[in-house]
Amino acid sequence: MSTHPDLPGTGLTYSEVGATHGPLPAGYRHLVRSRTIGRGEDDFARAAEQLMTWQGHRGAGARVAQQTPPAAEGVEVEVWFGRGPLRVTAPCRVVYTVQEPTARGFAYGTLPGHPLRGEERFVVRRQADGTVVMEITAFSRPCTWWSRAGAPLVVVFQRLFTHRYLRALLT
Repeated sequence: MSTHPDLPGTGLTYSEVGATHGPLPAGYRHLVRSRTIGRGEDDFARAAEQLMTWQGHRGAGARVAQQTPPAAEGVEVEVWFGRGPLRVTAPCRVVYTVQEPTARGFAYGTLPGHPLRGEERFVVRRQADGTVVMEITAFSRPCTWWSRAGAPLVVVFQRLFTHRYLRALLT
């Protein structure tokens, strides 16, 4: 659910929708990270529930409105960081979900108002040996004057958030 009045019905800000499911597109910065977060069906189920209800985002330090519905295709979410004049808002739309017996997750794409252009995929996977792994895959590039000017800092922030996110779903 969006708190931004002009988001519903707007288009995504990139054309490679769904590309985090396969080869990542050229012309973007790529990010692929994973981390073991647990073991067994109970850990998998708990981590998948946390992931789909935005608890991973909140645990990593991002803010997501409490009334935001669980991740499902078409759900719009506004993620924000910071406060006051240093608040950065990142509106996104879930473009697909992963609902498999051993994998759960979603990918969201950027909407107008996001400082970047691209897509990010979050998946919890239970491997054959029972190990539960959190995977994050993304492609992005700056699309505002300030994210282009501060590109090195944006990269550092993305890496920090990814690291924190991978730790947020520890079960």
